[in-house]
Amino acid sequence: MPQHHEVRHLPYSCEQMFDLVADVKRYEEFLPWVSAIRVRSDSATEMVADMIVGFKGLRETFTSRVQKTRPSEIHVDYLEGPLKYLTNHWKFAPEPDGCAVDFCVDFAFRNRVFEMLAGQVFDRALRKMIGAFETRAAELYGADAKGSTSGISNSSAHSAA
Repeated sequence: MPQHHEVRHLPYSCEQMFDLVADVKRYEEFLPWVSAIRVRSDSATEMVADMIVGFKGLRETFTSRVQKTRPSEIHVDYLEGPLKYLTNHWKFAPEPDGCAVDFCVDFAFRNRVFEMLAGQVFDRALRKMIGAFETRAAELYGADAKGSTSGISNSSAHSAA
């Protein structure tokens, strides 16, 4: 099952990064492969949304529940779609020059062939998506919001098919 965990130290506040990640309805504006979002319900603490993802002629819909604990955590649980399971967790911790963003995702495909294919491109695709969040933060909040540069620190990735 593909898994990925990494921590990035970014020059933005926890509130800014929380707002960016929690704004699911805007994902289609900046995340690769996301072609549409439909928010079924949304409150200060929970959202249920459908995300339509397309890549090279394939198109799938994922439904997830997003639990929001402002400004420190966002937890995503998979409800429906082509996967066996998916969990995604974001933690935001204040630092003197910004925020540590701790990101973890774990999922498995129902289909073993898709699982094997995903293992071959998983890390590259995930890094592209994480980079899209960083780029979006720079666009919204400025490239150097707290006076320091962003980058990876203490990063680890795991991928298994």
